[in-house]
Amino acid sequence: MRSKELKLLITFSTTTGAMAMEDAARKKGFPGRLIPLPEVVRAGCGLAWMAPPEYGSQAEAFLTRHGLSYESICHITL
Repeated sequence: MRSKELKLLITFSTTTGAMAMEDAARKKGFPGRLIPLPEVVRAGCGLAWMAPPEYGSQAEAFLTRHGLSYESICHITL
């Protein structure tokens, strides 16, 4: 069994918002990947951006700088 680790999770209210994050992150080098929303998290759409936890302080600035809509930013053990 894989050990659980702390992750940064960005949730979105729309699938369009999640896809825009994926596009911007790939172009600008923000780490992480789009994943299905974990069952323990409630959000508007079924997708979330998962990244290393050390990028938590940079996440909101990245989202704002690139005009990306998001629902919440949290840390979760997955």
